[in-house]
Amino acid sequence: MKIAVMQPYIFPYIGYFQMINAVDKFIFYDDVNFIKQGWINRNNILLSGKSFLFTVPLSKATSFTLIKDTEINVKLYENWKTKFLLTLSQNYKNAPFFSVVYELVAEVFNKKNRSISDLAIDSILSVSRYLGFTTQFIISSQSYQNQNLERQERLLDICKQEDATDYINAIGGQELYKQEDFSQKGVALHFIKSLPLEYKQFKNIFVPHLSIIDVLMFNSIDDIKNILNKYELK
Repeated sequence: MKIAVMQPYIFPYIGYFQMINAVDKFIFYDDVNFIKQGWINRNNILLSGKSFLFTVPLSKATSFTLIKDTEINVKLYENWKTKFLLTLSQNYKNAPFFSVVYELVAEVFNKKNRSISDLAIDSILSVSRYLGFTTQFIISSQSYQNQNLERQERLLDICKQEDATDYINAIGGQELYKQEDFSQKGVALHFIKSLPLEYKQFKNIFVPHLSIIDVLMFNSIDDIKNILNKYELK
């Protein structure tokens, strides 16, 4: 049983989906603190050949509030959503897969979610269905009673509850977790690293590190499935 645990991000980068596709169960880590200036409520799309940061407006977002309890600013959201979808339409209307991807994105943002966690999870689930993933999804706050544990102990407890043999973490986790600590508990810890990626956007020089939205706009499902396998485990 291979598992991964990650905070929910709004339409995250391709590496997030590589991780999902590499495991049997993926846990949305929604009962940890919100990360300001992180990727939970923001990401980048292509705008006039450059990376453009979009940010979902939140209400009193602090690093002392759990992600699941961090609310969308309902007073600002409708106007922001309208402007964002217009920006998306204006900049991607000539992309080969614009129609179906725009509809997917608009459907997510048109839902009446109150928390950024629910919105971000919806964005990930929608993309995962579109790509035909078979991974099972679990929401941490609804499944594990272990908030009293420290960071690594919580993850090991989740591995134990899920009878996991392998735990896959983002490459940045190398600074936080040691493979020997996991192996002592009978779990093989791996770090996933995306290989260099480039695909045809418009006529501009390739702009990397964008939201999955950009990948979807310019690539067929079959091409994306090939991209999903372009990673290495350390």
